This record gives sequence, C-alpha cells and structure tokens, in this order.
Amino acid sequence: MGAEMPEVVFDLSGKKVFVAGHNGMVGSAIVRRLADIDCELITVARDTVDLRRQSEVEEWFGSEKPNAVFLAAARVGGILANDTCPADFLYENLMIEANIIHAAFRAGTSKLLFLGSSCIYPKHAPQPIAEEALLTGPLEPTNEWYAVAKIAGIKLCQAYRKQHGCDFISAMPTNLYGPGDNYDLNSSHVVPALIRKAHEAKLSNARSMTIWGTGEPRREFLHVDDCADALVFLTENYSDANHVNVGSGKDLPIRDLARLVADIVGFAGTIEHDLGRPDGTPRKLMSGGRLAAMGWQPQISLEEGLARTYQDFLARAGEA
Repeated sequence: MGAEMPEVVFDLSGKKVFVAGHNGMVGSAIVRRLADIDCELITVARDTVDLRRQSEVEEWFGSEKPNAVFLAAARVGGILANDTCPADFLYENLMIEANIIHAAFRAGTSKLLFLGSSCIYPKHAPQPIAEEALLTGPLEPTNEWYAVAKIAGIKLCQAYRKQHGCDFISAMPTNLYGPGDNYDLNSSHVVPALIRKAHEAKLSNARSMTIWGTGEPRREFLHVDDCADALVFLTENYSDANHVNVGSGKDLPIRDLARLVADIVGFAGTIEHDLGRPDGTPRKLMSGGRLAAMGWQPQISLEEGLARTYQDFLARAGEA
C-alpha cells in the first residue's frame, strides 16, 4: 500500500492560474498537466510583458489578478552557458523571481509555487541530498550564479510567507528532460546534448561520439511530465515554508546514460571522453522522502522517457 493521499489544501479547479515561462520545457509541461483540471489558464508573451521589468509585471498582475502562479520562468542552461554568462544568469533570474513574487503579493494571489533547481545544494552534500542540506557548504563553481539566484527565490517565498502570510511554496526538481528541451550544444543540459550528439554521430556513420569529462559523475533524471504532475500535486496539497525536492530517487553514471541514449537513438559506436572538460558535481541524488510521504511517485521510466524525448527531437528537426 502507498502513502495516504493528503487532504487538498488548495483546489485549482475554478481558479485563474498563471504559468510564468509557459513556452519553456517545464512551463509547457505544466500547461499540459493543467489541461486535465477545470481551471482558467493564463499566460503572457515575452514581447507583451518582460518579466525582468518590475513595472510591466506589476501592471499585468494588477490587471489579471491570478489566483495561483507557477513560477517556471528562468534563464537556464548547462555548464558552458552558466560558466560563460554568469552576470546574465544571476541578474535575469533575480529580476524575474523578485518581480513575480512581489507582484503576486500585491495582487492578492492566493497560491504561488516557485520552481528551483537541485544546483542550490552544496557541491559535496551528503547523498541522497535532503532539503536540510541547503546552505551547509560551498556550491558547484560552474553554476553558482544560477544557484544563488534560485536560493534567493526560495528565501523570497519564505520571507513573504513569514512577513505577509502568503501561501508561497518552493519545489526543487532534479535534472529534467523531455519534450520541448533545448538541443543547442552550446547551452543545453546533458540529456538533450547527448541525444543530439548520438543522432548526428549516427547520421554521419561516425565510429565514436565524445562526451565531456570522465563520465563518472552520477546524475538523477526526471521526465518533465512527471515533474509537472508533482508541481500540481504540491500546489494543491502542500503549504509550508520548507522547499520540497522533486526527483526520481534513482541515479546513474553519465557514461551509462550516454550509452543508453546511444542505444535508443540507434548509434552503435564507442563513447569517447574529453578529459579537458569539467565533470561538475561528483554526484547529485536528491532525497525524495518528503514528497513520497505525501503520496506522490513518478510514473515514467528513464528508458521510456528518453525514447519519448528522442521522438520529440526528431519531430522538431522535421525527421519524425
């Protein structure tokens, strides 16, 4: 028997729900999940409201007055993007989250969920990483700018809850992948980068494909549709200052992930390693005990999720 489902504390049915970042991978997954709920979904285009501009955000919130907000808008990218554009990652993410959280407070929004990232945790945090590990050690240097911004978002939600009684919560997803991912090798995360590399190696009949580093670091992955389901679950069933991890509870070495992706794509060559590139954090497996105790579990296996994601890649490339 699984854990008992908690009592719903905030029913999204009949509510006006704003998804910030609706065109992104997570935001679009939240939009897909909300289609199953009888709510009024609202979004806004970037050329209509620049979320980095406080006056534009506050004017829009004052007009629309959403009952609930999923704050999934962010400047995101992999190791290379984070390491080469630190000012952009810190500034833009601070502005987006601060503007939306403050505007939601001023507009009387009843519920807000802030989407963080597992990079908020110390580089050498004990594994699996419990929520309590936050701010207990140094961050991974290659993405500390993004991590600092996300930590600030958590603290903003806690501060507005403490000072103003706002029901603002935070969720920390693990490494996500799935439909709508970014396959640009200069700014993508590991799963879409591997999919593109393996696909191009297959098309060119290459004997090998090269991945960054030793391949030894272990990572946990969660399909974005599972993540969206968890975020809706938390919005309806959770109300507390503490942030909540959202993950699969399983990890594997990057070299094994690369082989799995290659097999799914149909590339039979070898995996080579560029040892001049950084590995990043040695291991990053999050403890999902808090969310599991509430009664939520992921449904999409890594193999199934990767196969779905490759089909999304082919569709976007016009090859499906």
